[in-house]
Amino acid sequence: MQQQDSPRSRPSTVLAPGEPPAVVVERRTGTSPFVFACDHASWRIPQSLGTLGLEPSAALTHVAWDIGALQVALLLSAALDAPLVRQNYSRLVIDCNRLPAAADSIAVVSDSMRIAGNEQLDAAAREARAAEIFSPYHDALNALLEERQQAGKRSILVAIHSFTPRYGGVSRPWHIGLMHRRDARLGAALLRLLREELHVGDNEPYTIQDVDYTLPVHGEVRGIAHVGIEIRQDLVGAPEGQQRFATVLARTLPLAATTLV
Repeated sequence: MQQQDSPRSRPSTVLAPGEPPAVVVERRTGTSPFVFACDHASWRIPQSLGTLGLEPSAALTHVAWDIGALQVALLLSAALDAPLVRQNYSRLVIDCNRLPAAADSIAVVSDSMRIAGNEQLDAAAREARAAEIFSPYHDALNALLEERQQAGKRSILVAIHSFTPRYGGVSRPWHIGLMHRRDARLGAALLRLLREELHVGDNEPYTIQDVDYTLPVHGEVRGIAHVGIEIRQDLVGAPEGQQRFATVLARTLPLAATTLV
């Protein structure tokens, strides 16, 4: 019987030659114990998928990416000399912080907005997006953490996200939110520090769910300290705000890490 090719070895059907890679790793050999991940860093949609049925302006809104998150993550990476693994395509193509089998892995509706290009996808189309975008991103993050472990380097995983100020017609007052679940050490320490100067949500507006991927798989399963950081998008939509939050986090993250045992 002829052996079938694995999804990773098949010809690309999503990303065209010359398009940006699915994942970029910054400062791979950084000296910091922190490793930053940015799951929703980009609004980019592969050429093969057109606009996913969205108006061009819609593709730049919070439904497509985490506004300001990448810029804050890049500033943190530089300030702390820390590796950063960032995903290079819109979460509307495939959400890299969801189990591929999850209902909203490839959303057909996001914040009441219909994503027509994601409707009625067959198994092959879903598999192609997972193989070309989701898997390379998580393979790169896993490889980096594995390299550091083999080299005897300590790793503390921090996922950088942002959230819209209003969702479903409800205002969200927090400046920043922290996500933690089975290992709350870093989240609790960071919460105490950040509450001295910011309105901080403790597992608000989001918490780690069973369908989430990055922190459960690379943090909880690997057994390393981790936290998810959500920043309100209207506060990091411009360079001044991005620098402000990066400066605050570059100061408080190392202090919080000193409490870890």
